[in-house]
Amino acid sequence: MPKAKTAYVCTECGAHSVKWAGQCPDCSAWNTLAQTRIAASRPVRETGNAPSSLESLPDDLAARHATGFAEFDRVLGGGLVPGAVILLGGDPGVGKSTLLQQVSASLSAGLAVLYATGEESLRQIGQRSQRLGLASPNLQILAETSLEHILDCASKCDAKVLVIDSIQTMTSTELPSAPGSVAQLRQCVGGVVQFAKQNETSVFVIGHVTKEGAIAGPRVVEHMVDTVLYFESDPASRFTLIRSVKNRFGASGEMGVFAMTESGFRQVSNPSAIFLSRETVTEPGSIVSVAWEGSRSLLVEIQALVADGNSSYPKRQATGLDQNRMALLLAVLQRHGDLALGAEDVFVNVVGGLRINETAVDLPALLAIVSSFRNKACSERLVCFGEIGLAGEIRPVRFGEERIAAAAKQGFTQALVPHANVPKKAPQGIRVTGVKRVSDALDAAF
Repeated sequence: MPKAKTAYVCTECGAHSVKWAGQCPDCSAWNTLAQTRIAASRPVRETGNAPSSLESLPDDLAARHATGFAEFDRVLGGGLVPGAVILLGGDPGVGKSTLLQQVSASLSAGLAVLYATGEESLRQIGQRSQRLGLASPNLQILAETSLEHILDCASKCDAKVLVIDSIQTMTSTELPSAPGSVAQLRQCVGGVVQFAKQNETSVFVIGHVTKEGAIAGPRVVEHMVDTVLYFESDPASRFTLIRSVKNRFGASGEMGVFAMTESGFRQVSNPSAIFLSRETVTEPGSIVSVAWEGSRSLLVEIQALVADGNSSYPKRQATGLDQNRMALLLAVLQRHGDLALGAEDVFVNVVGGLRINETAVDLPALLAIVSSFRNKACSERLVCFGEIGLAGEIRPVRFGEERIAAAAKQGFTQALVPHANVPKKAPQGIRVTGVKRVSDALDAAF
């Protein structure tokens, strides 16, 4: 057996170092060098594949497999692509194995599917299938931690879909390091990617996450796969969000909404009904906005509370929005809205636990703050969106007409939008008002 060598690998960029250091010499990240053992082996020259022309490729290049969940197909970019490697991460107990077992059972009706697990026994998988009511006699299951054995079984049964639960439990015989180490993760993911591309087998890989919420292991693992999906779940809610942060076969940032029931996950076809808890908002401090997630519009309720500060350090807390963005809005409101809130506690919340990263909710957040401070509700059946600049101008946002059309379908009769987003012909049943300045928006809203 060749003598094993010790090296230090950066968990962020995958760089190697012969000795430990507090800072990675390549990416300058701190405390990311982890010790690993590398087996010394002689390089073996392998014969590669012969080049092919574009005309010799098969005609079904756009073929995709439906997973049985329209929301999951949306996150994947329209379905499962043959040969794609999908990395799925999330907190423990959020339902990663449950969802993939439901997807595997649905795909096994027309494809050969192998479900390999290194965390559970075959009896545990059978108990979950019985609890979920899954009838999938064609689904092949395997309890194994050796990656070479799993890939060999997948080749023998000609599996078109392979599920690995989870990659941190897999080991490769080519390395002597322990499961879950940096070297094992890179080796195992590399072997999975090579197997998927050569055999056109779609592979789902479940990955553990760190306490910060990122997938455990070196960042290079996420670069090697085709799609990276994250579970987002609020412990106080029974709804779960799946968001794509990387997708080579579709739009990144796409979101799917699921509800956890006794029989497993159930897709939610109208997510706006979740985040919009009520049809009319008549209380001060609440206003409805239209957020854009991936390729869909979502109607969400923005709530704000302005209270007298009890200390010399007023509180500024934003849930679901950027904390720094809220401080910017308060400064703009004081400068261009003649409204000083320096001694007030300000709290802003997005109802439903949704995290919004776009600037289109600047205008509704500002109007909700003013509504709470003045104790005066906005107009009923009003929806608004828009970005606010430092000079007090209302800037346009993308997909303005689509947002207005989505609000009209939900029964809203008034829309307060940036002047540049006013359509030439508004949808039937809704009156669109365009504003250019913060002062104009305050006059139109109240």
